[in-house]
Amino acid sequence: MLRGTLMYLSDQPLAKRVFSGPLAKPLVSRFVAGVELNEALGNVQKLNSAGLTATLDYLGESVHTAAEAGAAAAQYIALLHGIERIGAQCNASLKLTQMGLDVDRALCVRNVERILAQAAAFNNFVRIDMEGSGYTQATLDIFNELYGRYKNVGIVIQAYLYRSEADIRALNKLGARVRLCKGAYNEPASVAFPAKADTDNNYVKLMQMLLSEGNYPGIATHDERMIEATRSYAAKQGIAPDRFEFQMLYGIRRDLQEQLVREGYRMRVYVPYGEEWYPYMVRRMAERPANLLFVLKGLR
Repeated sequence: MLRGTLMYLSDQPLAKRVFSGPLAKPLVSRFVAGVELNEALGNVQKLNSAGLTATLDYLGESVHTAAEAGAAAAQYIALLHGIERIGAQCNASLKLTQMGLDVDRALCVRNVERILAQAAAFNNFVRIDMEGSGYTQATLDIFNELYGRYKNVGIVIQAYLYRSEADIRALNKLGARVRLCKGAYNEPASVAFPAKADTDNNYVKLMQMLLSEGNYPGIATHDERMIEATRSYAAKQGIAPDRFEFQMLYGIRRDLQEQLVREGYRMRVYVPYGEEWYPYMVRRMAERPANLLFVLKGLR
């Protein structure tokens, strides 16, 4: 019920105004690396200096015009230039609805292709994020189309979807780089596991498939049980730490991020920035109750 309530609040302008106030600014900055690109790049440099790599994510989704999609694509071109300029250990992630998928499929593909071409020129990498289940097949179709022309593109798979095992088998055969996460959207039981325990079990199964058969997968989780399951499986199978990386979100479990780096694992932090921070922040609270407790303490 809490998850559903928070997902509802993510679309409410009044709730956004509350979180936009000066008292909430410190907690917003905990999860979002800034509104402007230069501020986000500065935070990426701080992560790099601590031994962590990063991925920049310009917040936004579901644009409604070709102009909005073009502006988002231009921001990603600027983002890639910024990474190259400062020599950061950082790549990019984007959403297809932000690139115009709801406006026109061909427009979306052209925008993403521009970004991939620029990333390739800089020897950089772009990850296509996965959105709600209504976009899963279209996202995979576009990824497969682009992967035929660009190998510097990866994809995200969500462990709570029933279909994900079959999708990972196909992506492993393709040699694609997959980021595995649990999933952060409010999905019906017709397409996703309703029980957390079932999602966790599926996550472990998919993680093992990716480590044994995949191409440098990203194991994206803040759950210490999932992390321990990954470490244990890798050790038992003789899978070296440089064959995969852990991934976490900016501002969440900083202690664990740094601990894993000290232990010799690769860690990538997803660094969101931009004006569309509110839905992202509320989704993070819905995803993990500990994040909500942090917010409530900050408002006291």
